[in-house]
Amino acid sequence: MERFIRLEQLLGKKELRELAKARVAVFGLGAVGSFAVEALARSGVGEFSLVDFDEIRHSNFNRQLYALESNLGRLKAEVARERVLGINPACKVSAHADFAAADNLDRLLASHPDLVVDAIDSVNPKTELVAYCVSKKIPIVSSMGAGAKTNPFLIKTGDISESSTCPLARRLRKRLRRKGIGGGIRCVYSVEEPVKKRAAVREEEFHPRGRQRQPVGTISYLTGMFGLMVAYEAMKILLGDFPDGKTSRKADPE
Repeated sequence: MERFIRLEQLLGKKELRELAKARVAVFGLGAVGSFAVEALARSGVGEFSLVDFDEIRHSNFNRQLYALESNLGRLKAEVARERVLGINPACKVSAHADFAAADNLDRLLASHPDLVVDAIDSVNPKTELVAYCVSKKIPIVSSMGAGAKTNPFLIKTGDISESSTCPLARRLRKRLRRKGIGGGIRCVYSVEEPVKKRAAVREEEFHPRGRQRQPVGTISYLTGMFGLMVAYEAMKILLGDFPDGKTSRKADPE
């Protein structure tokens, strides 16, 4: 397909065919999830199941890909579906305006995805999703907290058991241990100490579902980079032999 010709030049025809057959479910379509979906859609992934109960609000505009005036009040899942199809009309995309919970994961993952992306920022549904994927042996890439961070050079990838500093990762590890899960989950996290700031919070910024929690400050490039790193980890899982380039030890000629 001509729209992915530059990707074929980099990865090869066989890899492009594998991506076209890949099924990916993405939970959470905000700052991190929207950029992960964007990168995977532009990498030729052939099927998406997109899950987010929320709608687009003014408070999303500083960081979320789908936050435009023309989309205000619309469901993120529907906007995400339209954008994926605008990138690749041949893609199969289902949109689910749902809140992930233990009692609906069988339905939301009925497509039997090859990979799940967890971009949920609430610890209860995040725990349920990760534990479900572990129990069903579904590969998952999980994003830890991208809020209250500013330094992109402190973003790391690794097993969740290796993560440190991030309060969300700490809470998730604790809850997973209660379920007998100590590791084996690929994640993106930051070792930056959270920035503690500053401004008052308006009521609009509280989520209408799940446990009420105080929002934290965010910045566009950092949350976007989290999403792109999630996509990178997802590509490595989907392709298996993804060409993970090495740094040259040779000096450039003068």
